[in-house]
Amino acid sequence: RSVADETYMKQPGYDNLWFHSMIDHAHEDGMVVFRNGKTVLADLIMHCTGYKYHFPFLDTKGIVTVDDNRLGPLYKHVFPPALAPYLSFIGIPWKIVPFPLFEFQSKWIAGILSGRITLPSQKEMMEDIQAFYSALEDSSIPKRYTHCIGQSQVEYNNWLATQCGCQGVEKWREAMYSMASENRRLLPEMYRDEWDDHHLVSEAYEDFIKYPSASNL
Repeated sequence: RSVADETYMKQPGYDNLWFHSMIDHAHEDGMVVFRNGKTVLADLIMHCTGYKYHFPFLDTKGIVTVDDNRLGPLYKHVFPPALAPYLSFIGIPWKIVPFPLFEFQSKWIAGILSGRITLPSQKEMMEDIQAFYSALEDSSIPKRYTHCIGQSQVEYNNWLATQCGCQGVEKWREAMYSMASENRRLLPEMYRDEWDDHHLVSEAYEDFIKYPSASNL
């Protein structure tokens, strides 16, 4: 769904995988016609729609809504300003390394609930959200990609870490993630078996030995 209607290009790393536009229609004999006019004879159509946000158990009287998979309004993907800090969401962003991000979000929420960290005013949070939405629109990013933070996740995590007064993402970890992402793009079938980040592993070990072991606690 994220490509233009005229799209038709080979997927890097594969001989038989192509990016197409959306499907226009399919015939009973298995012939699939795309919006770009290309056709293929398909044995199987697998619908990979991704996750859709749905909160049937949560009644906020219309304060928090889902519109084209945008959950909002949320300040920094976590707090609905009108209900903050008493309602918060963990794990809404996608295309991320999940558990470190969830941990940073959890620390931020805990700090706010304990009174150690203060949120901006409701007006300031709404202004920040509107500025964020406007930036997405100016960049022609569809509404359904509101919570796709991808390459900006390190910046986001470091922002959360600054709010909490804790260490952000280590440089070696950031570099390791970038190299793994690029390797996965270039070698989608082999990236788990072939990599070239041994120097980063050494940096990680040097970092780990700074932490006290269980026997010293």
